[in-house]
Amino acid sequence: MPKLHPRRYALRIPGRVAQLPRIRKRIIAAILLLALMHLIGTLGFMIMSDEPVSFSDAIYMTMMTITTVGYNEVVPLNTLDERLFAGFFAIIGFGTITFLFTSLATFFLESDLDHSLRRRRMEKAIKKLSGHYIICGFGRVGCNVADELIHTRRKFVAVDIEEERLLGQLEHFPELLYLSGDASDDELLLATDINDAAGLFAVTGDDSLNLMIVITARQLNPRVRIVARCHEIRNAQKMKKAGADVVISPDFTGGSRIASSMIRPHVVHFLDEMLRSEQKIRLEELVLEKHHRLCSIGELRTLCPDCVMVAIKSGSDFIFNPGPDVVPTPGQILIVMLPPQGRSELLAALR
Repeated sequence: MPKLHPRRYALRIPGRVAQLPRIRKRIIAAILLLALMHLIGTLGFMIMSDEPVSFSDAIYMTMMTITTVGYNEVVPLNTLDERLFAGFFAIIGFGTITFLFTSLATFFLESDLDHSLRRRRMEKAIKKLSGHYIICGFGRVGCNVADELIHTRRKFVAVDIEEERLLGQLEHFPELLYLSGDASDDELLLATDINDAAGLFAVTGDDSLNLMIVITARQLNPRVRIVARCHEIRNAQKMKKAGADVVISPDFTGGSRIASSMIRPHVVHFLDEMLRSEQKIRLEELVLEKHHRLCSIGELRTLCPDCVMVAIKSGSDFIFNPGPDVVPTPGQILIVMLPPQGRSELLAALR
């Protein structure tokens, strides 16, 4: 599939500090300095002149000197001291005005210039990703998805049509990689490097938009795994037909969770602790590939003591609590309970 040239989207570099607050301070400082110079110049011309000088003449002379316009010397400069004062005052004043207008120009251009730099660096950062995840919709659900990905040490790119929503999450996600725009747009998804992504979450608050995201993502990458959010149960089948691997309805899932909290509270509490504990224990799955080393469950437990082998999925069947002599084969899936670092240990044991 030919790769389209990505549009320019609002991007952010991890760790980059915005320059606009600093520029605002420079503008305020320049304005205060210019006001102070007007005060000093006005008083100076009134005091130094041998002849009586009105306030209006003195401030007019100050403005003409600072701007180096020099229409007319309304205040006579007869002595060397008076001329040196006016000369140095003109140099300093002109420098202050130049500094002020340069800061103003930078203030208005900074967002565009900074955007260009951030865009290039962000595109390079995204191109380096592989096996990452794309979160389309960075509201409450999207942020919870991002939290889980961070806890399990997985890379992701966030996409949302409202840039302010993304900027509002930077304090919580300081290393956030994001694109701002319509997630159903082909070029934006290509900019997220969807061809190298492991999965995509369509979790905006609009079922119609989620459906379009699913269709677009499936066309761009037939291999990517797609999980979609659906408010209306009647739309779930449409999303599956469009290409979503899994469709989740928060209302339906929430109702089931409420019922489970009543009839099996200890199981729900156990699952909650898995998510909230400092160890960040998770249930993970690992597909055995042909290049993985074949070894028994007992050997895996020895090499990876933090891993709890829960089950082995073979086809549509599960082998729960496999014995130590069971040897998993390529194509089967290990269901394992482990901490975040345990996945790396398990992969190292299978090499």
